[in-house]
Amino acid sequence: MQPSNEPGWTHGLCGCFDDINLCLGAWIVPCATFGTNAEVAGVGSCIPCALAFYVPILNILMWLKIRANLRTAKGIPGTTVNDFVTICFCPLCALVQEAQECKLIAPGSMSMGRD
Repeated sequence: MQPSNEPGWTHGLCGCFDDINLCLGAWIVPCATFGTNAEVAGVGSCIPCALAFYVPILNILMWLKIRANLRTAKGIPGTTVNDFVTICFCPLCALVQEAQECKLIAPGSMSMGRD
């Protein structure tokens, strides 16, 4: 998918299969994708955030912060309420959507190798 000049998510909420490897990784180990997204979005370090994925309430608050930071960084319009509804009703699709944006912000961030 080609990025457009209009502000908005580069990949739609149902664009999970635009990057099948990223999609499968998020579905198999969602906490790792969540942690990586959090690190790229500036919310926290990868491992603590990955663990926080399984802590109720904290995970929602962190997830809202991740989406807000990504929206701000990319100039994407939206609200916290929209983010909350997206997270509650399409959590893994939202996770992949965020990971795709993170991949554009920090291209090497979604690989398992670290420098």
